[in-house]
Amino acid sequence: MSVLLNFIQDFLGQFFVSGFWGVLKGIGLGIANIFNFPKYIEIFKKYSSNFGAGEWALAILCIILIVAALAAIALVIGLLVKKYVRVRKTLVDQEELLNEVGNLNREVIKLNMEKQKILAMKVSQLGLRPDEDPYEDIEEKEEKAEEEVDKTAEDYSRFYKLTQVDLAMKDYVQHDFDNDITLPEFCERFRDFACSRLGLFYNVDTLRLFISGFAAARLIILQGISGTGKTSLPYAFGKFIQNDVTIASVQPSWRDRTELFGYFNEFTKRFNETEVLKKMYEARFMDDVSVIILDEMNIARVEYYFTELLSILEMPSRDEWVVSIVPTVWPTDP
Repeated sequence: MSVLLNFIQDFLGQFFVSGFWGVLKGIGLGIANIFNFPKYIEIFKKYSSNFGAGEWALAILCIILIVAALAAIALVIGLLVKKYVRVRKTLVDQEELLNEVGNLNREVIKLNMEKQKILAMKVSQLGLRPDEDPYEDIEEKEEKAEEEVDKTAEDYSRFYKLTQVDLAMKDYVQHDFDNDITLPEFCERFRDFACSRLGLFYNVDTLRLFISGFAAARLIILQGISGTGKTSLPYAFGKFIQNDVTIASVQPSWRDRTELFGYFNEFTKRFNETEVLKKMYEARFMDDVSVIILDEMNIARVEYYFTELLSILEMPSRDEWVVSIVPTVWPTDP
């Protein structure tokens, strides 16, 4: 038993006494002693020849404990190195971002200079003399220019596309719907139409889910991999009901609702309408189902450009479905 005790004392002493005490005396010397595998082998060979059966079991247990401890130390060192590399990479990325911000700031300065030139040209068009301060009373000049626009003229409208809708719908007659058709028959007709006229083949269960979605909500999300017909299905539906859909291709740069509705151009005094706004306005004149496709709408952050519509669609009454496009109303507005 004394041999085992001597073995355990020397074997574990190599790890704890020579090892950790060496760390306290010097980190480098301690780590060298901890991972001094030849020394462990030398100690094991020195005592292993005198082991009995029980002593072998205890010796193996000691070896397992030391191996586990060494593995834990190696793991900690690896994690520290990994963390250092990650922090270092973050610092490098921050430096790159700072450089990019600096480049963007320089571009902003250039754009501001271009903006100043444009404002100077605009001020010149508003009638300022060359010896006047080019930035003096710009707002007053703009208001005066706006007042000079004849807002009551019959041939003037800042909403050109919507005015064209007014003219097109002036003599519009509502369709006579077949109210006796059943939903299964409607789906079958839709499938036959898509197949024969458009060359598109759909499972009737898919069409039933799609059409029943209109009864559940006014916003339907089609999800799937490319080429499965997410865009062609509503497109075919618009052809089937004889009310073509409007497709708005969402871009990653969409940041606000102007991408959906358009914006008022202060220079031309016209509203740049989008096809989405035109389709929404046109839907007011008819009882037909009107469909607008926001193609690849997940490319941009939906909450940036679609929040207002989401809130409006939750309103229970159609009278509350109001989108404020411009702050003031002109007599010639549609």
